[in-house]
Amino acid sequence: MIKGKPKVKTEVLNTKLPVYDLDGKIVEHMQLDEKIFDGRVNKVLLYEVNKMYLANSRQGTASAKTRGEVSGGGRRPWRQKGTGRARVGSSRNPLWKHGGVTFAPKPRDLSYSMPKKAIKAALVSSLNARLMEKAIKPVVEIQLKAPKTREFQTLLNKLKVEGPVLVVLDKITPEVSRSTGNIKDLKVLEGRNLNARDVLLKDWMVIEKNAFEKLAERLK
Repeated sequence: MIKGKPKVKTEVLNTKLPVYDLDGKIVEHMQLDEKIFDGRVNKVLLYEVNKMYLANSRQGTASAKTRGEVSGGGRRPWRQKGTGRARVGSSRNPLWKHGGVTFAPKPRDLSYSMPKKAIKAALVSSLNARLMEKAIKPVVEIQLKAPKTREFQTLLNKLKVEGPVLVVLDKITPEVSRSTGNIKDLKVLEGRNLNARDVLLKDWMVIEKNAFEKLAERLK
């Protein structure tokens, strides 16, 4: 799967991460585990894991008929010799209109899996990459007074994040689910469902402090 020595990019990472309140103000700093968040980014592993997630999302339902599955064409269109034309065995051969398809695709399962350690290491690498870019903003518990899109958008504006945003919560409440459905390029996940592809697809990551601590504990 992965041949040769992986290309690992290492940079110095600030292990103290500011935590914001719902008004966008820094209220505290959380200490990151230096054994996990060490600034190491394995690009080869990220590529392999991303390819796996893409393959697993394919439906694999493409299907077409071969010449043996197309109805009709049971006899020769004309006799073998004497007509001056090329010999043809069936009007359903792939060279003719309404004929079958050469090497026709058939439904198949395109999914595959990778070792759990590799998937976990890829998630760590993706988080390290975003931490180096200062694109992860931990916040206190997100609680909305009412399920309104404007209220959640105001929160994002106060945190000064724009564009594609990933919001990671400890638990998705109905208020948050209804408030985020109409915001463009916004994805909301629970921390237990987070993977490397989700982290890399968005420019910003807003995560609850509690969810971040549980995530760090899971990655040990």
